[in-house]
Amino acid sequence: MERNELEKIIEAILFAAGEPVERSRLAMATECDEDEVEQAVKALMDRLAFSRSGIRIVCLEKAYQMCSAGEFSAYVTKALETRKPPKLSASQLETLTIVAYYQPATRAYVEQIRGVDSSYSMGALLNKHLIEECGRLNVPGRPILYRTTPDFLRTFGLSSLDELPEIDKMQFGKRELPEHVQEEIPL
Repeated sequence: MERNELEKIIEAILFAAGEPVERSRLAMATECDEDEVEQAVKALMDRLAFSRSGIRIVCLEKAYQMCSAGEFSAYVTKALETRKPPKLSASQLETLTIVAYYQPATRAYVEQIRGVDSSYSMGALLNKHLIEECGRLNVPGRPILYRTTPDFLRTFGLSSLDELPEIDKMQFGKRELPEHVQEEIPL
C-alpha cells in the first residue's frame, strides 16, 4: 500500500474513532506492520502541522487520537459551549503526582506519603478520569491499585509517562514499595 493511501486510511479511522486508537489496531486494520503505521502517522502529523490545519493528531503512549489544534480552542469552546474542565486542587494535584510517579499505587501508600486522608482526592481524580483502578495487591485486605489514564497524558500534553520530569523519589521521605508488593492482580 502506498504511504499516501495509508495516511488517508489512518486519518479516516482516527476521525471516526473520536478516542485513542492503539497502533497495533491500526496495523491490523490496514494490514501493515506497526513501523509502517508509525511512519505514516508521523508523516500525517507533520502534514497537518505544516499546513496549520485545525486538526492535530496526538500520540498517547502506543495510541493516537485526532483532536482540534490548541490555537483554535477558544473558538471550539465558544461554538460548542463547553466549560473548561475544573482545575485541580492542591491536594488533588499532589495525589495525582504521587500516583503518576509511583504507579501502581494504593490509596494507603498515597496517604502514607502525603500524611493525610486522600479519599476525597482519589475519588475526584477517578471522576475526572485522570486515574483508574488497575488491580489489587496480593496482601490481606487486597487494596486497590491505581494508575494514570490516557486522559492524564492528554490533559498534561504528554505522549508517555517517560516524559514526566525526573524527581528524587526520596524527597517525599518514603521508599518505593518493594517489587513483590507491586504485582498487579486482576480485579
